[in-house]
Amino acid sequence: MKFEHLVEINDPFNPLIDPLTRDQLWAGLRMHAEDPVPFVLGLDHCHIAQRADDRLARELRFGRLLVRDTVTFRPNAQIHYRSEASPEVPAGTRIVTIEEPQPGELYVRFVYETLPQGQDPVPREYRKVMEQAYVAADIDVIGHIRRLAEDGTLG
Repeated sequence: MKFEHLVEINDPFNPLIDPLTRDQLWAGLRMHAEDPVPFVLGLDHCHIAQRADDRLARELRFGRLLVRDTVTFRPNAQIHYRSEASPEVPAGTRIVTIEEPQPGELYVRFVYETLPQGQDPVPREYRKVMEQAYVAADIDVIGHIRRLAEDGTLG
């Protein structure tokens, strides 16, 4: 299963939304990767098993479910998540890319891909539910980043 969507960050026609800078957006996306618990409903714990300048190895605990992944950073541009397969969950990737077609015109592209290894394909009706959940979760992440920027946490 592959799915992607785009979230507009700055809307010049909506004066009710304070624009974010690329640096603020990047700081928030990086914060989400390094400490996702405040951003992700149902995530109980995140343990960083290994850390380097451009990479993290994490263990995410959702109740009894443990997800292991690696996160790779291309500073101020992209974050690539790759989760390992487990008996409960197939391997997958999530690529988060900042796009700026014009100065200050920011978007974030989210690309999800499930990499089944012997599992049955995702049924069509379940796929739609998953896609809607991805969009809602990503909009929530951007909303959380906005709140962090408003309270000065992101500079």
